[in-house]
Amino acid sequence: MRTVSTQVCIIGAGPSGLLLGQLLHDIGIETVILERVSLDHVLSRVRAGVIEQGAKRMLEAAGAGARMNAQGLVHDGFAITRESEHHRIDLNGLTGGKYVTVYGQTEITRDLVDRRADTGGLTHYEVDAVEPHDFDSDHPYVTCRIGGEETRFDCQFIAGCDGFHGASRRSVPEKAIRSFEKVYPFGWLGILADVPPVSHELIYASHSRGFALCSMRSRTRSRYYIQCNAGDSIDAWSDDRFWTELRRRLPADIAERVTTGPSFEKSIAPLRSFVAEPMRFGRLFLVGDAAHIVPPTGAKGLNLAVSDVHYLFEGLRSHFLERDDHVLDAYSERALARVWKAVRFSWWMTTMLHRFPDQAPFEARIVETELAYTLGSEAAKTALAENYVGLPY
Repeated sequence: MRTVSTQVCIIGAGPSGLLLGQLLHDIGIETVILERVSLDHVLSRVRAGVIEQGAKRMLEAAGAGARMNAQGLVHDGFAITRESEHHRIDLNGLTGGKYVTVYGQTEITRDLVDRRADTGGLTHYEVDAVEPHDFDSDHPYVTCRIGGEETRFDCQFIAGCDGFHGASRRSVPEKAIRSFEKVYPFGWLGILADVPPVSHELIYASHSRGFALCSMRSRTRSRYYIQCNAGDSIDAWSDDRFWTELRRRLPADIAERVTTGPSFEKSIAPLRSFVAEPMRFGRLFLVGDAAHIVPPTGAKGLNLAVSDVHYLFEGLRSHFLERDDHVLDAYSERALARVWKAVRFSWWMTTMLHRFPDQAPFEARIVETELAYTLGSEAAKTALAENYVGLPY
């Protein structure tokens, strides 16, 4: 078995792993990133696109923000429609000048991949049988197969950035971890199409037929979603059926403006809320989807992963450069405090905007009233805007 030494071994080359690796690399801390799938597969993943200002600053700090700043779409508000009603949430006015940026997660990943290559960071793709070991000791290590060769990475810390189904959380003894989960009884059917967006801002639609979202990736590429049954098959949803259903859930004036066209990506995403506690186990740290999942309604998934990276990077920087472990020891507590607030917000948005099957009449009325109150109250809209643009870290 080949043995390699590094300071931090990062499992997973998604945005969180690449961002953490770059920030550490830039201050002279040695890292290696191990990814299960190919680079082409990583860059083909279609994910979120609403970026908080905190996440934007982190990408800029890693030297990966130039293309985002040039091509990203700055949004200082979004719309919520309620049957035929149209309400605008003024993010800028309600939060004292804050905004979000629309820029696809795939593009963020590409920017981070390019930045790591330009600065000489080491990433291995198509790595098999990744497994963390002895992270409850002072000498953790990770074993894997790279190009068929058994390899061991001796390190000081392991960062598990390998997602919900990755090896990092699975390696933790069951008795050492507590999980909280809610699975929603519906999914999101999403398409990408090279057609101009129906609006220059996002539209969240609450309708008796179900939720819909009008989003975009650029001024010429649209991302649309509709709520669907959890067991639906992609094969049952032709493009024509999708466009027809989307229009039904929008106010008539907006529906008339929807430009249709062939989709080049179509998928159904299940919705769940999930949190694992704690997020540190000795010298193993869980980051992003490895520790928590949120429904996409509040646009928090990628942004939460970036805030985890912020807390972990601060801790590792203090450990290596200042010989101080106070920040690192507080990682799980600090990260989870923000995670749970975002989980609450995402659950609230999902509950308020979707139609639940078999919902009791009383609950349905409460949900309707919650939305009506939110749209009619300046204080409630301020709380919505404050959470949407991202809580500070």
